[in-house]
Amino acid sequence: YWKRSKSSALTQASHHVCLYGFTVAIKKSSRVPGVIVTQTVERVPLGKTTPDFTRKPLAVTVQEGKKALLKAMVSGDPAPTVTWGRSKGDTDDPKKYVSRHDERTREHILEVINATIEEADTYKCTVSNEYGNAVCTVILKVLQAGLKKNQSGKKCIEAIIFCSCIFSVVVTRKKQLPPKKEGEIDPKLWELLLSAPKKDYERICLDFGVTDFRWMLKRLNQMKKEREEEQAKVVEQVDNVKQIEVKPNGRAEFSLDMTLTDPNSSINLYKDGTFVPYDDDENSKHSLKKTGTKYVFSIKDPQPEDAGFYQVDVEDANILSTDFQVPAVEFTAKIKNAKVVEGQDAVFQCVLSTPLHRISWSKDDSSLEHGGRHEITVSEDKLIHTLTIKGCEIADKGTYHAIAGIMSSSASLDVEGEIQYVLSDKIICKIFTFSSTDRGVQFVSGLSDTLANVGERAELSCKLSSEASKGCWYKDGKPLKDGDGVTIIKDGACHRLIIDCCKKDDAAVYRFEAEGRKSEATLIDADALGEFTNPVIVRAGENAEWKLPFSGGSPMTVQWYKEDDELLPGLNVKIDTSETESKLRLSKCQRKDSGEVKIKIKNESGTTEAISKLIVLDKPTPPQGPADIVESAVTSVEFKWKPPKDSGGCPVTNYIIERQQVGRNKWSNLGEIPGSNPSYRDSDVDPGRRYCYRIRAKNAEGISDYLQTEDIAAGVLRYPGSPAAPKVVSAFKDCINLSWCSPSDTGGTKIIGYNLEKNKKGTNYWNTKYAVKDVFEGAAYEFRVSAINLSGAGDPSIPCDTVIARDPMIKPKFKDRNMKTFVVVKAGNTVRLNINFEASPIPDITWLKDNTPLLKHVTITNSDKGSQLLIPTSERSDSGIYCITVKNIVGQESVNIEIRVTDDPKPPGPVELDQKIPGTVTLSWTPSPDEKRDDRLHYMVSKRDSFKRTWRTVADNLFNNTFTVVNILPGWEYNFRVFAKNDMGLSPPSEAPVSNTITFLSPKPLNFESAPSFTVPLKMRTSPEGYECHMSCAVKGDPAPRVTWYRNNMSLNTNTNYHITNVCGVCSLLILRVGNRDNGEYKVVIENKLGAAESSMILNIKGMNEITAVSCKATVLWST
Repeated sequence: YWKRSKSSALTQASHHVCLYGFTVAIKKSSRVPGVIVTQTVERVPLGKTTPDFTRKPLAVTVQEGKKALLKAMVSGDPAPTVTWGRSKGDTDDPKKYVSRHDERTREHILEVINATIEEADTYKCTVSNEYGNAVCTVILKVLQAGLKKNQSGKKCIEAIIFCSCIFSVVVTRKKQLPPKKEGEIDPKLWELLLSAPKKDYERICLDFGVTDFRWMLKRLNQMKKEREEEQAKVVEQVDNVKQIEVKPNGRAEFSLDMTLTDPNSSINLYKDGTFVPYDDDENSKHSLKKTGTKYVFSIKDPQPEDAGFYQVDVEDANILSTDFQVPAVEFTAKIKNAKVVEGQDAVFQCVLSTPLHRISWSKDDSSLEHGGRHEITVSEDKLIHTLTIKGCEIADKGTYHAIAGIMSSSASLDVEGEIQYVLSDKIICKIFTFSSTDRGVQFVSGLSDTLANVGERAELSCKLSSEASKGCWYKDGKPLKDGDGVTIIKDGACHRLIIDCCKKDDAAVYRFEAEGRKSEATLIDADALGEFTNPVIVRAGENAEWKLPFSGGSPMTVQWYKEDDELLPGLNVKIDTSETESKLRLSKCQRKDSGEVKIKIKNESGTTEAISKLIVLDKPTPPQGPADIVESAVTSVEFKWKPPKDSGGCPVTNYIIERQQVGRNKWSNLGEIPGSNPSYRDSDVDPGRRYCYRIRAKNAEGISDYLQTEDIAAGVLRYPGSPAAPKVVSAFKDCINLSWCSPSDTGGTKIIGYNLEKNKKGTNYWNTKYAVKDVFEGAAYEFRVSAINLSGAGDPSIPCDTVIARDPMIKPKFKDRNMKTFVVVKAGNTVRLNINFEASPIPDITWLKDNTPLLKHVTITNSDKGSQLLIPTSERSDSGIYCITVKNIVGQESVNIEIRVTDDPKPPGPVELDQKIPGTVTLSWTPSPDEKRDDRLHYMVSKRDSFKRTWRTVADNLFNNTFTVVNILPGWEYNFRVFAKNDMGLSPPSEAPVSNTITFLSPKPLNFESAPSFTVPLKMRTSPEGYECHMSCAVKGDPAPRVTWYRNNMSLNTNTNYHITNVCGVCSLLILRVGNRDNGEYKVVIENKLGAAESSMILNIKGMNEITAVSCKATVLWST
């Protein structure tokens, strides 16, 4: 039994359907790539629109702890609402997320207040109104603060050193950089920064997407010190490092200045870790040119396959790293030749096919950097790159190159000697420098034409190259003196002419002469010039007029131009010119007369120009055809056209639509639509009939002639073919996801939706469902789908493969990245461990303490996604290794957590003093009562003398009950305190009696020399795997013996993996994290000129849950 639904609204392009809670929708195309627009009604009213993005959110990368901003701009009528979500959680927490709308920028913003690794996710922005919704996604990346150390690096280095002691090999490959990890800085970036000067840090970081690198500087400085220490072994100095770039000659080059310690040292070149052979022949693919201490590496005719990470090593020390990138880019528009007058700016501009953060600019063979007179800018979309040369000089002549990847574009710059400044809104700057055989005095800056308003102050100034030179001022060729309505000031090399209150007759040509040098400028009435430069706007058939007063030395020539064509008196052109002004009148202006109007005035001293604009308003021209048919369906037709070629000088406000049924004479007015959207959808048509349409454009000046379309036929009833069988994407116990392909036969119209039917396995009843909520866990289902076009639903597909409603199988795994594996709790406090995991089906959870079941007072609470261990009131007996095991039919996962329950340590017993040896005091004390039940308890000794009266720590990490203090001065009074110390902190002190004043008699010459010996040999210690391990002993001897630690007969004194100290005869060795690699015999050898002695122990590490066996022995080797 088959049952078909009347309609549905699953979108045509979105053939991926979630059976749990999806809604019927029609997909529409968006103006922005990557945006899905869904229409939720069958028809959108005229003038209304579905929501869409005008600018979608961009991917953001921020450092952990910083603020992240996701921004979007949207459109739609009525105004849509904007909501934000994320794939791995929600954005409802106001402490983490703030959603707001900026009225000024019209941006919808999601603020991630304090970005952490957990906030790194794919975010979704949904825009919706009553007619539909639009959705797009954006990725937020969060970088961790710093790189993680490679724990295996030590072994690799030790292996390389060991092998180099046995034999030598030819290095053809070096160790590659580790791959970039999610959330961490790319290792390539660190290498490039180590080789680059500080001024290039920002540019290099930007190439890797890092916008704020200040947090990296501390680590970078430390890495630089280590790199410089490594380089100091093979080179004396490295300087002037230049990263790789393609030169105008077509070669890719990078260079550095380097002084070798040994001139015979080998210099190796690597690309991505592989050795690259080279020679000194420039015709070779890779070559090295050495000039003094300058080394230039070059790649001939670079190709895309030459891209890679290049490194230069001297012997085994890395000296330089550079990243050669060859982007797939071409010049859409190349730079063009430029010709400017000296003092003007020259601009070279190119357009790329692919966005790039930067390209290389060079003049001849010299690279150009941003700064000084060179300004390099990049457009917001990274496609347009511009080089501006400010204030061009004769020396700037030459060939300029723009290089993007391995593509280049060249153009020449020609600079002429005369300086000419053009007219602007406020100031016309013009300097003429007249030649003279005497070049003693020059104009550093000449006079500039100036605009002045009547009644206001005006000033003309110039500057000579000599402060001693004097000059004269002239107005229209007549000398000026101070007091003739003007003020003349000489301030060193600067000469100024000031008019305090300008009058109409002050508009004239002013000149300053000094020792054969001249400079002229014109003072212009700003009111008249401002009125002239305003556009003249008239309607078609009306007259347009301009008037401009001027002044200057005769004779003067006045010329009028329109769009660079000179205007001459005629039927519609009238020009009236006098000695002080010129007028232009254009009669019966037409739309085609619109354009630029310019007046040019010149005499023997120079030329000046002023520009205005004529705008003639008229009705628009007809819309541009032919009309394109967007859709021809059974119930509607849709077509579009192009706006008028000429809008008439004002915007098109509406389009008027008329319709005629083919075969009839009557034209029907369908109404007006807004001028912003040149398209129309007619939903009132009969299937199979043909229609013709007229479109007219309308603006404020009138209505255009019409554009007539060709005959457009409405569609006939034709149903689509059946789609392919649906495919199961994923299945859950309450949700099944399907996908399918659209039918190859669409029935001649677009697919507007699908009917989806389900059938429970074992029945013959097919049920059409849009939101399937009655799926039973474990039940088997089949699905089939039929397509819907404007004619209706077609035949259904064949059923899909049987699918069972159940959750997918997931092996258990723990979700907490920073899970604590060691917890210290004070006795009596509550212990609470929360362990989060992911597993399907629901797993079994087991807790063990030291491989035994938990005691009754320990409470375990389990859920589908986590487990909690709770000890309400902890005791010392609760200390141990707790293991949680999560297991299901897919697999299992375990993790160990050590819980140490302890308390504030009790103080040690009374402290006794012993002064057997002059200058020393030996302290001894009774052990703390906690020593036997806390194997991590140790002691700390502090001292205070009668001189400083402050307490100072003299010993720490003592695991015995005696300590000898040295450097005791006679006549001073000393106090001593001993503390017990464990994971909770310090105990109250146990103080020793105040030592009496020590008085020494005149000592008899005695010989205290003695052979070395152990007063306290190495003692047995127990430490689990992964924790600290202390070894200590006490030695004596005179002279003070030399102490050497050995492991398996190999000296440890220079091994940085062990912390070795020798304080006043107490020798200690500290292993920060004990591992299997630390197994073996440890030995201490002490020796002086009278003999030697040794003490040893065997340390076996067998795992955290096993017993550590230690054996100790002490031996006197020999003595004299």
